[in-house]
Amino acid sequence: VCHVTCPQGIQMSILGKLFREKDAEPINEDPSIASAGAVTRRTIHYDPALMDSLRKEHELLAALFQRIGTLLKLNEIDEIRGELVNFKTRLEAHILTENVRFYTYLEQSLSDDMHNAELMRDFRREMNTIARSVVSFVKKYQSINATAQQFRTEFTHDYHAVGELLTQRLEREESSLYPLYQPD
Repeated sequence: VCHVTCPQGIQMSILGKLFREKDAEPINEDPSIASAGAVTRRTIHYDPALMDSLRKEHELLAALFQRIGTLLKLNEIDEIRGELVNFKTRLEAHILTENVRFYTYLEQSLSDDMHNAELMRDFRREMNTIARSVVSFVKKYQSINATAQQFRTEFTHDYHAVGELLTQRLEREESSLYPLYQPD
């Protein structure tokens, strides 16, 4: 997490501002330590609405991806490119939210549970790998110089591969990892 030191010596988390500063509070509130230049650690608190929000984002991502498939069937190549950007943007925002609010909370709450902590870390790495693959997929089809038929042939194969990977991942995340998100 990136921190900026204000003139008064107050630490402000940029991501904390983006993801509700009220969720973050200093672990060490001793002002003598903060004024001595020590970094104030922040912690993420349980949010009872987070799981519903993340599941709704999954539904939105699935709907956007299905819309791209519909556009493919209609041979709307130019519209596909625009929807790919929309999908990528929404996916990146979802992953950022998960990384900052969900995974960080799980790291804290599972610190004494090595098995589930490792499961969570594996999921996090896997999701970041999938995200990179999706971003590469989007970039490829934003800039590909091909005929409509070539685009359609290549895109169809990649679209189905990415869709299968993403669908399995989101389902596994909801069934195996989301249940670990519990209040302390």
